[in-house]
Amino acid sequence: MIPSIPDIAQPDLARRLRHKLDNKTKPLGSLGRIEALAVQLGLILGSESPQLIRPQLVVFAGDHGLAARGVSAYPSDVTAQMVENFLSGGAAVSVLARQHGLALTVVDCGVRSVFSPRAGLIDRKIAAGTADCLGAPAMTPAQCAQAVHNGREIVAELGGNALLLGEMGIGNTSCASLLLARLAGRDLADCVGAGTGLDAAGVERKRRVLQEVMTFHANAIAPLDVLAAMGGFEIATMVGAVLEAAAGRRVIVVDGFISSAAVLVAQRLAPHVVQRCVFSHRSGEPGHALMLDQLAAGPGEPPRALLDLGLRLGEGSGAALAWPLLVSACALLDEMASFESAGVSGPRDGTPQAQR
Repeated sequence: MIPSIPDIAQPDLARRLRHKLDNKTKPLGSLGRIEALAVQLGLILGSESPQLIRPQLVVFAGDHGLAARGVSAYPSDVTAQMVENFLSGGAAVSVLARQHGLALTVVDCGVRSVFSPRAGLIDRKIAAGTADCLGAPAMTPAQCAQAVHNGREIVAELGGNALLLGEMGIGNTSCASLLLARLAGRDLADCVGAGTGLDAAGVERKRRVLQEVMTFHANAIAPLDVLAAMGGFEIATMVGAVLEAAAGRRVIVVDGFISSAAVLVAQRLAPHVVQRCVFSHRSGEPGHALMLDQLAAGPGEPPRALLDLGLRLGEGSGAALAWPLLVSACALLDEMASFESAGVSGPRDGTPQAQR
C-alpha cells in the first residue's frame, strides 16, 4: 500500500541551481524566497530548467458522522451543495482554477448524496459519510485502506507533474485537529479553532467533543490506525494521492489545515514525502502553524508557507492562489538572462553581490 519514496536530496543539482540563480542579472538573493522555491522545484523535478506540466487541482469531498455533534457552524448538507457549486463553476476554487488554467477535478470520496455523472467528477464513494467517531472508528481498516488506494489510483490516472490539493467536508477541521493532536502529541486545545466560523461557545463545545473522541480512541497510535479512527474518507483519499504524487516525483501544492493533515499522515508513513511539498499558505486556523512545525523536511527546517493571508476557506483556494508563484519561479530560472548573456557587468571584484 505504501510506495517507495526515496530521498531526493541532490547536492550537485542543488549547487548548479543556486549557481544558475546567482548568475542571473540581479543582486545575489534579491528574489528572496522565490529563489528557494525555484531550487526546490528543480530538485523535485530533477532538472536545472524545471517545467510544470498539466497541473491538476483535485478537490476531495466527504461527509463526517461527527458533524452531528455540532462541531461545525454549517449543516452536513453543505458538503453536497458545495460539490455541485464546484462542478457548476461558482465556487472560489472554480474561479481560481479558471483564472490560472488549472484542471479542476472533484472526487466524491464519501458524500451523503448521489451525484449525476458529469465531466470533472470522479466517483470513489466508499460510504455515505464516515461513522460518528465518538462512538466507533470513523472508518473500518478496510475502508481506510480502500480510500488510500483510491487516492493513489486517481493521481496515477490524472497524469501531469503537479498536484494541487483541495478538500470539502463539513466537520473536517475537527478531524484535522484530532490527527494533529494524536500524531504530533500536541495538546488538543492548541489544535482546535473556529473552523467554518464557530463563536467562542461553539469552539468550546467543539473542544469538549473532540477531547471525548481522543479519549475514546486512546489506543489508536499508528498513523493508519489514527486515520481510520478519527479521520475522514476525503482525508484518507488525499493521503493516497500525496503518496502517489510523491512516488512519481510530482510537485505537491498543499492547501491549508485539512490538506496539511493528510500530508502529516503521509509523512508519518513515508518521511521523504514532505520534500515534494510546497506549502501554499498559512491558514487562519490556529492548529495550522503547529502542523507546519511538524512537517519539517529535516531537523530545524519547518516549512514556510508562501502566503499568509488569513485564509481558512479550504477547497484548494490557497493552493490555487499560490500557483502563479511556482510558475514564476520556473520562468525566472529558465528565461532570465545571466550577466554574461545580457552583457551586464557583475559585481566588482571582491564586492559581494549582496552588498551592491
